[in-house]
Amino acid sequence: MVGSHLLIEPMLRSRALSACVGAAAAIAMFASLPADAKTNLESPYTLAQTYNAALRLVRVDLGLTVTEKDPSVAYVLFDYKSTESGTRVVPGSIQMLDNGRSVKVVVQLGQMPRYHEQVVADALAKKLRDEYGEPTPHSRPKDAPDAAPDAGGPGDTIY
Repeated sequence: MVGSHLLIEPMLRSRALSACVGAAAAIAMFASLPADAKTNLESPYTLAQTYNAALRLVRVDLGLTVTEKDPSVAYVLFDYKSTESGTRVVPGSIQMLDNGRSVKVVVQLGQMPRYHEQVVADALAKKLRDEYGEPTPHSRPKDAPDAAPDAGGPGDTIY
């Protein structure tokens, strides 16, 4: 009986060690996968200001190559290179959509961890603040009513 106990204990330790190594390998594999998500930013500046700042950020501040751009639909495509990735270049994009109240900015670097997208979005927000100051309230869309009709107040004559 004592002899069988001595054989089982090392076998259990071996299985436990194998399970730990397997779990560590799985965690390392998933942690190193690039994020397929995208990072969003709400810009309180106009679409023109946001687009121009994004283009200057990519081309001048980050020194990246712009591969395609279109101000009429507000997007910039570029080759992204990080100091962390050595010579590896991945496609990136910044897309903008004016929703009437603000400009929704979407930064995508599909083959990089999500924090790279957040760094670009944060840099764009800072650039907008630094270059344009405090944002002015977005103008209302032309087809939106200005305000509710005045119902009158004390002293107003209502006919």
